[in-house]
Amino acid sequence: MTVAAVTLTDIQQTLAAMQQASGPGAAAGADTDGFAADLDSATGSQSALGLVDELLDAQALGSDATGGTSDPDLLAVLLATEGAANVEPGTAATTGTAAVQTADDVSGDTSAGGVTGADVVNEAESFEGTPYVWGGTSPSGFDCSGLVQYVYGQLGISLPRTSEEQADVGTAVSSLSAAQPGDLLFFAGSDGTASSPGHVGIYIGNGQMIDAPHTGTSVQVQSVNPSSVVAIRRVLPTGGSGSAASGTTATFASAVGAGANPSTSGTTQMGNVAVPNQYAQTIEQAASSNGIPASLLGALLYHESRFEPNVVSSAGAEGIAQFMPSTAAGMGVNPLDPTSAINGAAQLLGSYTRQFGSYSDALAAYDAGAGAVERYGGVPPYAETQAYVPAVLSLAGLSGAGTVT
Repeated sequence: MTVAAVTLTDIQQTLAAMQQASGPGAAAGADTDGFAADLDSATGSQSALGLVDELLDAQALGSDATGGTSDPDLLAVLLATEGAANVEPGTAATTGTAAVQTADDVSGDTSAGGVTGADVVNEAESFEGTPYVWGGTSPSGFDCSGLVQYVYGQLGISLPRTSEEQADVGTAVSSLSAAQPGDLLFFAGSDGTASSPGHVGIYIGNGQMIDAPHTGTSVQVQSVNPSSVVAIRRVLPTGGSGSAASGTTATFASAVGAGANPSTSGTTQMGNVAVPNQYAQTIEQAASSNGIPASLLGALLYHESRFEPNVVSSAGAEGIAQFMPSTAAGMGVNPLDPTSAINGAAQLLGSYTRQFGSYSDALAAYDAGAGAVERYGGVPPYAETQAYVPAVLSLAGLSGAGTVT
């Protein structure tokens, strides 16, 4: 699958057109910092369906009581579905190696491209006082990840939309004491977890950061509580054609697979996902046995857990395939054993594919339950599921191929 490079301007223009087309009175786009955090794991359990209904009720009331989920932010969806493919032939994503920097790539406070941490801080501080807007991605109003994306975009560095995705970019920094100005600080927040952060800010030095905290506040500088930081990432590019100094935009060049278990040696490309080799053969065999594309199964597992075998979501879903315990028990699956979970996910996805005759509907059933797909005659109108399905299909390289042929 070849996807032309998408610039920030292209995305902003597309978003504007889509929002205009939605007409007056359409719900405002949500801050998707908790993108796929609560319901990624839904595999038909009643608890997951209850969460969906709860979210819909809150949306209808205009409330953010359940974590602020409403209609999916169109920019977030666009980046989730297209951003990972924005790589040129011969780059790391094409060869199956995630294009992220190592710690040795960054020296001091500067990058070979000429963009420094001070540049990032100065740009961010120019928006101090800008009101927090749920789903905001422009100087008229920002949410936390919207601010980070916009600031870096102004410096020629394209980042994904949500804090969960931004936490996969660049290289890890070991502690706040090792952080440099311009590094991204991640927090669980009210709608995320340690493994899927719900909040992000930009470190400015001296134990402080600048961020867009929450509704009712504005972009501001505040002190950092070290104990609440769950991850720190350094994203400034260094050298090569991706550096700001080269005159090209440093694109988010497939951090897909970058969040995988660091003990793996190499990856295998499946669709637009770099699958850790320790899972590649299991995925291929399980997919083949259940009549589904390996790229679809790999994309689902990446989206669910970033191939982390021991992750537990805030909804209680477990493991690499994010099974709810009750669903796993009913299928005889050990959700924390990757081989068992991968085979279980393939069995479930294959079953749904045969039942509904559509990859789109099969994914929707995995996310929201088969009952919801039957009830609505296709992908249900749940914000989470409406974003989940195209995102996974695109990661699989199957966009536009929702129907099984």
